[in-house]
Amino acid sequence: MNTQAGSASLAVTGPNATGPSASGPNQTGPNQSGPKATVLRAKRGQLSARPDDEPFGETLEETLAPELPEHLPSPAAHGWLPATLGIAAVVLIGLNLRAGIASAAALFHDLQQVMGYGSLIAAVLPSIPTLCFAVAGAGTSWLVRRLGVEKAIAVALLMLTSGLAVRGVPSVGILLVGTLVSMSGLAVCNVAMPSFIRDHYAHKTALLTGVYTITMSAGATVAAAVSVPLAQQLHSPSLGLAAWAILSVVTLLAFLPMAVAAHRSPETGPGKVISPWSLLRTRAGLLITAFFSVQGLIAYSLISWLPYILTSRGLDAAASGMLLAVMQVVSVPGNVLLLTMAGRPRLLRHAFVLSTGSLLVGAFALLLLPVGLAALPAVLLGFGLGVFPLVLVVISRSGSSTAETTAMSTLAQSVGYLVATIGPLGMGLLHGATGDWTLPLILLAAVGALQVVLGYLLAGPATKPEAKRTPATNRTSA
Repeated sequence: MNTQAGSASLAVTGPNATGPSASGPNQTGPNQSGPKATVLRAKRGQLSARPDDEPFGETLEETLAPELPEHLPSPAAHGWLPATLGIAAVVLIGLNLRAGIASAAALFHDLQQVMGYGSLIAAVLPSIPTLCFAVAGAGTSWLVRRLGVEKAIAVALLMLTSGLAVRGVPSVGILLVGTLVSMSGLAVCNVAMPSFIRDHYAHKTALLTGVYTITMSAGATVAAAVSVPLAQQLHSPSLGLAAWAILSVVTLLAFLPMAVAAHRSPETGPGKVISPWSLLRTRAGLLITAFFSVQGLIAYSLISWLPYILTSRGLDAAASGMLLAVMQVVSVPGNVLLLTMAGRPRLLRHAFVLSTGSLLVGAFALLLLPVGLAALPAVLLGFGLGVFPLVLVVISRSGSSTAETTAMSTLAQSVGYLVATIGPLGMGLLHGATGDWTLPLILLAAVGALQVVLGYLLAGPATKPEAKRTPATNRTSA
C-alpha cells in the first residue's frame, strides 16, 4: 500500500477543516472557540457536545476531518528513533490484538473433541474476549492515570503473554483461566491504543489508525489460516493455541524500551480525571457507543463461530479456518477504501452504508447459500468488518487531551463489548438448544439491519451545501 497516498487521502480538507493546516481569520487554537472549534471539548472536566438540534453527521465529519492542533506533539519533535519505535509498536500490538482470538476460533471444534467439554463451555469460551474487553477495559482509564499509557500497555502485554502460554496445558479449567488473563491484556491494549496513537502521532491519527487496524486484520488472517495446520504438526490443539505466545513475547520485548523511557507523570490531578460515564449524556457518546456495540456483537459472533458453522455443515477444519482468514484479509483493502472515503465529508455516509450493507448481504448469503459457495459470504462479511476503523478514528480525535480520548475509548469499548458478549454467547447457546445454525444466523442478520440504520444516523447527511452548514457552525461557537 502506498502510505503517502493513503495519508493524503485520509486528511479531510475544506472550509470547515481545523488544525495546523487551517488558515484564515477563523482559525482556532486549543483555547479558542469559533466556527472551526472542535466539536467535543473539555468543559468542567467533561466533554460537551453539539446542540441536539444539529445533525451528529456534522460532528462526525468535523471530528474525522482535521488533524489535531499544533500544540500537540508530532513524532518528529522527539527524533526519528522514538518515532520509528512507536510505529513498530503500533504494528506489533496490532498483530497481537486479534491473533489470540482468531487462532482459538479456528480450533474450537478440535478443542471440544479432544477435551470433551459440553455445549455450555463451548458457548462460554467465545464470549470471554468481549466480556473481558468490557470489564477489564472499564478499568483502563484508572490504570493509565496511575502508570501512564506506555507502562499500562506493557503490563497488558505481559498479561497477554502469560495467558496465551498457559493455554498450552490441555485442561478445561486452565484453558478458561488462560483465556481470561490473555483477553484482559488485550482489553487494556484495545482501550489504551487510541490514546497512545494520539499522544505520539497526533498529526497522523488517521494514517496510524489505518496501520493499526490493518495489522489487526493481518494478525487475525495469519492466525486463522495457520492455527489448524500448526496444531496438527504439534499433535495438540492446545499447543496450537499456546504457540501464539511467541508473537506476544516479541512484542513485549520490543515495547519495553518505550515503556521504560516514558517519563510522563501519571495523570492524577483532579482536572485530568474525566468520567467516561458522563459522556453518555452527550449525543456523540451515545451514538458512538451504540454503533460500537452493534458492530462488536456482529464482528465477534462471526470471528468466534464462522469456522465452527462451516465445519458443522461439512467443510473440513482447515478449509473452514482458511475461509475465516479470507474474511479477515478482505477487510484490509476494505479498511483502506473506507478510510479514504471517510476522508471526504460528502462520502462519509456512503462509507458507512457501503460497509454495513455489505455485511448485511453477507449475513443473508451465509444463511441461504450452500457451503460450497461459502467464499462469497466470507468476502462480503470481510468487507463489512471494515467499518471498525471508522469508529476508531472518531475515538482517537474525540478529545483535546489523553484523558478525554481515553474516557471516550473506555465508554465505547466497555459498554460496547459488554453488549457484544451477547453475540458469541447467544449464538452458542441457541445452537446448543436447537442443534442448528439457522435461528442464530437469522438473528445475526437482524442485528446487521440495525447496524445499517445506526451507521446511516451516525454519519449524517451525505451532502450538505456549504450555505446550510454555516449557521449550524456559528451556533456551536455562540
